[in-house]
Amino acid sequence: MTRILIVEDEPVIAMGLEDDLKIEGYEVEVVGDGATAFGRAAGGGYDLILLDVMLPKKDGFAVCRELRQAGVRTPVVLLTARGQEIDKVLGLELGADDYVTKPFSPRELVARIKAVLRRTEGAPAPGQVYRTGDLTLDFGRFEATRRGAPVELTALEFKLLHAFVVHRGQVLTHDRIIEEVWGRDVFLTDRVIYTHINNLRRKIEANPAEPVLLVGVRGVGYRFDGE
Repeated sequence: MTRILIVEDEPVIAMGLEDDLKIEGYEVEVVGDGATAFGRAAGGGYDLILLDVMLPKKDGFAVCRELRQAGVRTPVVLLTARGQEIDKVLGLELGADDYVTKPFSPRELVARIKAVLRRTEGAPAPGQVYRTGDLTLDFGRFEATRRGAPVELTALEFKLLHAFVVHRGQVLTHDRIIEEVWGRDVFLTDRVIYTHINNLRRKIEANPAEPVLLVGVRGVGYRFDGE
């Protein structure tokens, strides 16, 4: 059974989320502050974390950032009352897989959760290893190294890289990237794609400001130029 950790400090909202997700057949655990959430999530055992941004003790942005720094790749969906694009982009830059802005309908939330679970479940076949320069990607084990040192990538970043590696040398438009990684039923702005690409560049490029692997093609999309 899919296990979801709900991190929400408002009891009425937390109870509603718990009921909605249990009806969908998910196993649910609820915590009410960021510090407790980090401890539970870092211990593993969850398939997805539903994380409110405004939390006591440690806010959701800090929890997400520290989980990714600790190597926890569990998918994170942020819940935020903030509607500004900069807050959404910040969450994605910190390693979140998606965000839902309050107020939201239970139907919308469940649909977003299912979409995140679908795109993070699709691991490439075990034993599939790709090497280019000083970068090694083991897609089966979800492990990456540069110059022998581990590179912490999220499950979504692995899936994004896999799409580029499979189609290396080809320019992938924004629509094609979304279709390959998120699916046809998902709408994402160009800014979101740009944010994920920049996150990857910081992790896999020797000089992210002058990328040689993930190359942008102005007005079209991106191309992976690995060997």
